[in-house]
Amino acid sequence: MSGRTEGGAKERGTSRSPPMTAYLLKRLAIGLVTLVAASVVVFAVLEIVPGDPARLMLGMNATPDAVAALREQLGLDQPVLWRYLAWAGGLLTLDFGRSYTYSSPVIDLIAERTAVSLPLALIALLLTTAIAIPVGLFAAARRGRATDAVAMGLSQLGVAVPNFWFALLLVYVFAVWLRLVPAGGFPGWSAGAWPALKALVLPAVALALPQAAILARVTRSALLEVLGEDYIRTARAKGLPRSYVLRRHALRNALIPVLTIIGLQFAFLLAGTIIIENVFYLPGLGRLVFQAITQRDLIVVEGVVMLLVGAVVLVNLLVDLSYALVDPRLRART
Repeated sequence: MSGRTEGGAKERGTSRSPPMTAYLLKRLAIGLVTLVAASVVVFAVLEIVPGDPARLMLGMNATPDAVAALREQLGLDQPVLWRYLAWAGGLLTLDFGRSYTYSSPVIDLIAERTAVSLPLALIALLLTTAIAIPVGLFAAARRGRATDAVAMGLSQLGVAVPNFWFALLLVYVFAVWLRLVPAGGFPGWSAGAWPALKALVLPAVALALPQAAILARVTRSALLEVLGEDYIRTARAKGLPRSYVLRRHALRNALIPVLTIIGLQFAFLLAGTIIIENVFYLPGLGRLVFQAITQRDLIVVEGVVMLLVGAVVLVNLLVDLSYALVDPRLRART
């Protein structure tokens, strides 16, 4: 009898806790649906933009023969559904088309610029996390004290001040005055890892400071909410030091909103670097999009936008998986 009871309990426990594979498959399905919907929106937006895309690329003074040739090259003389399916099929094979302005495959342009933007975003995200979580812990542990007010005041200042102002200030101090790092440009990875990383330091700091201010405030709020739970009071009642309880018990249970913000920030850092890359003359994705828009190179804009959408979906998937690792109870709710 007890064996059947134990077996039934195990079966019920298994049914209440789906395996990690089911959780992963569900998130993958959501990501695929998001990518398909995004591709439809991106394609449709460029379809409904007033004017002929070929004439926009060539300019208003282009001859009708040149416009007709470019329309045929871009496949604009085909039915809309056929053009969407051909474009979406090219995305699956990483064939984003050919840039009219640069006369080269879009995927080659993206790969070249990603070698700058991706390391820049990763360095900025590491700096953001390294600054924000200790500051959030520090402020939460000293709630209501003068040091808490100072930390949150500085974080509010970081949120309010635009990152391009930080960028100009950093250039003046560290490049013009102290001459420790270059003021702009990128030597390329072929010049060596250290010169390339040195050129990315100031842009990464300029990107990281405002994001660290946001993440520090979120970390503090999440920790203060967790510190009011019963299990925290029980741990303190057992005589554990407050700092130990804060680091080992409260922080892990406060990571869900923190991970959410980190995931959103990485997507922003990868996609929203247009201003910073132009301030520092970095040949990254942001500058590529800016140049493609000014030169009316719509094929490049389409390719970069879909790449960034894919990056956001991938980051969100990784964040969802990190939720399940931090709190396994979330898998049982899916």
